[in-house]
Amino acid sequence: MEFGSVVVWLVAYLGLLAIGMSITGAVLSRLDDRGAGVAIPAAIAIVWIVTYVLGRVSIDTGLLAGIAVLGGLAIVARLRGSEIDRSIYLETAAVFTVAFLFMVAVRAVDPAVHPGGGEKFLDFGLLQSLLRANTLPPEDMWFAGESVQYYYGGHLVASLLARLTNTSARFAYNLAHAGFYAMVVTAAYGLGKSIAAHRGYPARLAGGASALFVGFASNLLVPAKLILLVLPGAISEAVAGILGFELRGVAISLSEFNYWTASRIIPGTINEFPLFGWLNGDMHAHMMSTPFLLLGATILYGYYRTPAESRGRRLGLLGALGPLAAMLAVVNTWSFPSIGGLTVLTVALAPASPTSLLPTRAKKLTDAGGWVRDELTRHTLAVITGVGVLAIGGVVSLPFWLQAASGQRGIGWLPERSGLGVLVIVHGAFLAVFALYYARYARPQLRRPLRAVGLVGMIVILSVVVDAAAVALFVPLLIVGWLLRRLGEYDELPTPGFETVLILGGIGLALLVEFVYVKEQAGPGRMNTVFKTYMQIWVLLATAMGVALVGLFADRRPSLGFDGPRWRRGFSVLAAILLVSTSIYGGLAMANHFRADGGYAQTDDPTLDALAFAETYHPNEYDAIQWIDENVEGQPNMVTKPGTNIYQWVNAPSSLTGVPTLAGWVHEVGYRGTDAYWDRVGDVETIFTGPPARQRSLLAAYDVELIYVGPLEREAYSDTTIQELDAVTVEERFGDVTLYRVDQAALDGSPS
Repeated sequence: MEFGSVVVWLVAYLGLLAIGMSITGAVLSRLDDRGAGVAIPAAIAIVWIVTYVLGRVSIDTGLLAGIAVLGGLAIVARLRGSEIDRSIYLETAAVFTVAFLFMVAVRAVDPAVHPGGGEKFLDFGLLQSLLRANTLPPEDMWFAGESVQYYYGGHLVASLLARLTNTSARFAYNLAHAGFYAMVVTAAYGLGKSIAAHRGYPARLAGGASALFVGFASNLLVPAKLILLVLPGAISEAVAGILGFELRGVAISLSEFNYWTASRIIPGTINEFPLFGWLNGDMHAHMMSTPFLLLGATILYGYYRTPAESRGRRLGLLGALGPLAAMLAVVNTWSFPSIGGLTVLTVALAPASPTSLLPTRAKKLTDAGGWVRDELTRHTLAVITGVGVLAIGGVVSLPFWLQAASGQRGIGWLPERSGLGVLVIVHGAFLAVFALYYARYARPQLRRPLRAVGLVGMIVILSVVVDAAAVALFVPLLIVGWLLRRLGEYDELPTPGFETVLILGGIGLALLVEFVYVKEQAGPGRMNTVFKTYMQIWVLLATAMGVALVGLFADRRPSLGFDGPRWRRGFSVLAAILLVSTSIYGGLAMANHFRADGGYAQTDDPTLDALAFAETYHPNEYDAIQWIDENVEGQPNMVTKPGTNIYQWVNAPSSLTGVPTLAGWVHEVGYRGTDAYWDRVGDVETIFTGPPARQRSLLAAYDVELIYVGPLEREAYSDTTIQELDAVTVEERFGDVTLYRVDQAALDGSPS
């Protein structure tokens, strides 16, 4: 076990926490934790943005400049009076350290970046490519000679941390992976705590609940199946059929538990949550973006808390969102519109009217009018602000859109929608708490409660009739949450707070993907759309969940409904039930994970070495891959067997070293188009087996320097002739692998 590397990375993270707190303390001074929960992602974001801008010239120069800018901002903040509160630092550092070491332990017994069951070959290949690259964007390790056509910003974060700590990719992968997890858990803790403190709830309890629901909780599949297992067989099968899942895949004993099934509840989709994603071991874009999404939410909470008279500070907070939106575009393009949507919600629902952001003359034009005009003005300005944030982000990230963003996409409408049962299983815990939370605020405002109940009932019935269960579950909460925030201020009644922005943002996304999706090669129908958005949905709702759940039993204002000792006891029991039921999955998953003895498990010899599995299961190729990684400089073009059959050991030389191959995994069809990929597949076959003249032509056209001939290449191209060219010589031999060197200057003299 590489304890020294763990210490180095933890010290680096905690150093970034201290530096970041100097800056967030100045910018987010109104928050209870002064932005400490997002101090690490804030510090990383500053370095990242500078590196991204200057990386077209030099990544190393950009990194040094980014560190200088970060340090300069911290010094300026300190000179202007920003102090690091020692108790807040220690508390935040403790939360981060616990989360980081927990995930380090998880990865240490399953560190392999194996090709099955996820995108680890893609993620590790991008990390290696960025560590080999001198400039941005990096070259695509699966499409030699072209820049990567994928959102690589999160992998850039990992590569910058690896450069700072002088850590090779084989160890940096799992240490960065654990760091992203700890960052999102700590961000949820800080934001949940700050919201709760402002509302008078027990702050640490709410922050801890938010962190738990983000980092360890699961959906209700496992507790639902456990309940059904104790019912008579006919009843349990009938209920399971109504809910829309099979009564299998849950533990009667630990050996029968399968962590995978909880992420595949909604048919035809992938509905991940953080614990599943990090347990599965991918370091994928939709995971790495979550700390920075919560950074954006925390900045917006700073705006929400800032009074109308502090116009300059509010404009400054909104201005900071533009560069952050640019970062999110490159880290995970699916999060780019989300930050715009959260901006719209915040500006529309904040106590201070957005008209106070306008110049005096423009503000006078909006002052006259009743509440209808005021609300229309408020919401129009909110939309304009959200669009403005995205416009700034789009300009800053323009090189990504022009060079690296894949264009093989379109918009699809009205996909096959989710059934009521599966939506309840996935979102039920959140929906139950939010419905009760809003009910406490709504009851004093309902002069005719039966009419309100009847209206909700009509929405539910109509939704079921037209096969839109999501409308029945989500629309009432969207309407009620929005109205409570806005109408409560006119009636001077208690209103929910910023947690409503998170709730509406998460539920709005969940509703949106029931009707709109992105058509692309990555999966049939809306599979990839749900896959890439549900992690965002979970993080937003889980952070709000901690606040709302604690608020149910801690808010004792008599002006709210459902008050009194009995109600509080009932809410406390509900909180305990939800905490236990949503943690069963995590308990079973961890027990299974740390006792596993099959596959790539390292329970007897923990390590953070992501490539240790290759040495065990592919020893001959491992030696060749190691030689390439250690002896080949830069990113020369290489020929290997194309990865037309994916999620298995294929294209390992390029995926595990970052040295690009002509045609890698078939993912490239989605990035480049069908013809571009399959033309290269044909060219690779010609290079291995074609006539000498054509071989020479293709080797020159693709500027090939290395040819890798291993077991897969021999199996696919049994009559290989490439070695007969004079320009092709043996570089090294490793058991079943021969690595050839191509002399480009000698190609013209090769025999025909």
